[in-house]
Amino acid sequence: MSARPARRNAAPDIDIEIQSPLWETERDAEPTVRAAIAAAAARAAGDGDVSVLLADDAAVQALNRDWRKIDKPTNVLSFPATPAKGPGIPALLGDIAIAYETLDREARAEGKPFLHHLAHLAVHGYLHLLGYDHQTDSEAEAMEALEREILAAMRIPDPYATDAADIA
Repeated sequence: MSARPARRNAAPDIDIEIQSPLWETERDAEPTVRAAIAAAAARAAGDGDVSVLLADDAAVQALNRDWRKIDKPTNVLSFPATPAKGPGIPALLGDIAIAYETLDREARAEGKPFLHHLAHLAVHGYLHLLGYDHQTDSEAEAMEALEREILAAMRIPDPYATDAADIA
């Protein structure tokens, strides 16, 4: 996907549903998701509201199996909405689902703070709703560059850095 122009001034409405009690240990999960999506919306074009499901691996695995025919959990799934038809119908960009255990496992394995990885996955999922993808090298480079820019604005280190020299 090609670069997009600057986004509208208003932040999207973000509806967050906490489906799994695992998320109760992360008090700042909701504000982190809201801040990450607002930061992404400020830098990427796209009008519409977002629904976020904070779930566990089992729920995300079921979604992945039912919608993508991949029977395993994943860290984040995005489901772009069909454009609203008719005047006065609010625009919905789509839904994002994030799996707690996979996020936690990845953050630990990569030595990243949980909330930093959560912010990255929220941004990643939001960009997918806008049509960004990473199926080709050029798509991946563009999407990752935008993710880095958004996360840097949040003071979150480069999620793609491979060593300490890359983080500085």
